[in-house]
Amino acid sequence: MWRDVKQLYADGAAFALALPILFSIPVVIEFAQHVVEIDLGFYQHGLTASAAFDQRRLTLGFAKVLALLLPGYWFVRFIAWNRDARRAKRIERPAATLFGVQFGIQAAWQWLALFGPPIGVVLGLAPRLSSYAELITTVGVSVVAVYLAAWLVAWPLGNAQIGPLRSIAIMAGSFWRTVAYMVAGALPLMALHYVLGYGAIGRPEWLVWIMMAADALVVGFLALTTVGAAYLAAKRAADRRGVSLRDGAPVRELKR
Repeated sequence: MWRDVKQLYADGAAFALALPILFSIPVVIEFAQHVVEIDLGFYQHGLTASAAFDQRRLTLGFAKVLALLLPGYWFVRFIAWNRDARRAKRIERPAATLFGVQFGIQAAWQWLALFGPPIGVVLGLAPRLSSYAELITTVGVSVVAVYLAAWLVAWPLGNAQIGPLRSIAIMAGSFWRTVAYMVAGALPLMALHYVLGYGAIGRPEWLVWIMMAADALVVGFLALTTVGAAYLAAKRAADRRGVSLRDGAPVRELKR
């Protein structure tokens, strides 16, 4: 597993070098959000009410979420076809169409998470129960994401035969391995992201700019390693079941 994780980060670096424009999509959006935060004085005074509800910051925050999803199409293809950049960047059907469906679903969910009413409010719960409901929802979504990993990576590869239900069947029995891959793919860069973000507060402006530029690059790699971790987990689970994630390859019935 450790070898897989090292390969994941190496593939991320290779992708950034081979397809820098595609890699830069979340990087540019993240840096634009930092520019707004610097203008609002976030790194001088911390998160004030005006900064928290600034429309520019909120809009760029949602744009960043979408930008983090986009490289998933190209990076999954990049590692599935052994760093073939020409094949990875190709917008081909049915892969692009299938990914577009996934993108729309995830975008709608993220919009609800960012701008929709809290689940406790929807259910009419008291504040304390509302907090519990939000925690349960977060855990539930994380568990569901584990079992949908095969679906999330198969469709960008053009394999429509693996839908959500088949994905659950493939990923059954691979829960903790998948969690381990996802933690390894997200936690190191997420920790660095927060260290740079909160560590920049109160620093000289020239240093803030450097730290925010570095943070934007970190977020760019985070977009890759999170989806790459899902690919690793799904690939291991699919191999164990005798199933191919890639398009054009025969998909055998699940082994019992």
